[in-house]
Amino acid sequence: MKTLLIAEDEPILRMLIADTLEDEGYKLDEAADGEEALQKIRETKFDLIILDYMMPKMTGIEVIEQTRRLENRQNAKILMLSAKSQQSEQEKVLHAGADGFMSKPFSPLELIDKVEEMLRG
Repeated sequence: MKTLLIAEDEPILRMLIADTLEDEGYKLDEAADGEEALQKIRETKFDLIILDYMMPKMTGIEVIEQTRRLENRQNAKILMLSAKSQQSEQEKVLHAGADGFMSKPFSPLELIDKVEEMLRG
């Protein structure tokens, strides 16, 4: 069973993402801000980390940069979610070390497809 972290500060969106992925059989953990996400990343090796771009305490970019510096976490798969869908933002996210990018809003099927694609490698 694959373990995923969902770091999203909007409770309703976090719940929708969690419900969608739980229905697909994934084991999930959740974080409501960047600091909480980074603490969980330090404690657990996730198969995929799903990060919101704009979060309190620490942005998704900052979480990626910190994660890439952690021993045994440099190769963690990271998917960034953002309402900022401009090409320049996507490039910034990928340059920071994300493995994938999804623009908000997205459909549950799009999310499932992207998660499965990233977990396949």
